[in-house]
Amino acid sequence: MPVIGLGVYLNDECATACQVALEEGYRMIDSARYYMNEAQVGVGVRRSGIPREQIFITSKIYHVDFGFARGRECIQESVDQLGLGYYDLYFIHSPVTGKTKRIATYRALVEAKKDGLVKKIGVSNYSGKHIDEIIDAGLELPDVNQIELHPFCQQRPIVEYCRAKGIAIQAYSPLVTGQMDHDVFRQLAKKHNKGEAQVLIRWSLQKGYIPLPKSSRSERIRSNAQVFDFELDNDDMNALDALDQGGKGAVTWNPVEEP
Repeated sequence: MPVIGLGVYLNDECATACQVALEEGYRMIDSARYYMNEAQVGVGVRRSGIPREQIFITSKIYHVDFGFARGRECIQESVDQLGLGYYDLYFIHSPVTGKTKRIATYRALVEAKKDGLVKKIGVSNYSGKHIDEIIDAGLELPDVNQIELHPFCQQRPIVEYCRAKGIAIQAYSPLVTGQMDHDVFRQLAKKHNKGEAQVLIRWSLQKGYIPLPKSSRSERIRSNAQVFDFELDNDDMNALDALDQGGKGAVTWNPVEEP
């Protein structure tokens, strides 16, 4: 799995953004049925000319479609929309709807994996208790948990749980949905002669997460990937770590506490 990906939520120029990202060296694109742009991801990939097997593409099933039978239908629809044969990783988008539907939907993902429609399966916005349900049901562990992660919302209990279980962690909203006007971000950007967004992506990488910054602007897509020529030192990391506000620091829906 690539160490950084392009998020395409609320991207009205998704096909172009995907093409630019792939041309700039990205090899992962993160979509979802809710985003309504799976077909555009496929268009962007084909325009790039990069072989399908070199690109890691993900999508998610939204809670209005949860359930085993509907889940199977939706996964097939997603694959058909993409038009590239399969997904590398397919998620349950959230734990919304309750245990019974969550588990039924997860079983649909497991079956889709057996059928070759998806190569890996994951969960998003799951806390440890939600993953425990999967274990109790005797099903395979998810390969990935995708959660909101940035210095203000570090989800430490979930991160610790996933690391203990060997579950990879993807970070959505790593740029705090653009809310980067903070003294610490500015100071570190100046120190390293980088942008605030690059500092935040670098923090995520050094924490061992897989960040998914999103943008529709070519120059921003390009700069968000230029994060491998510098390193944050211990003082930098500590300053960013100290900004954690727990759940109060979330800037998205963050439904990790769903019953």
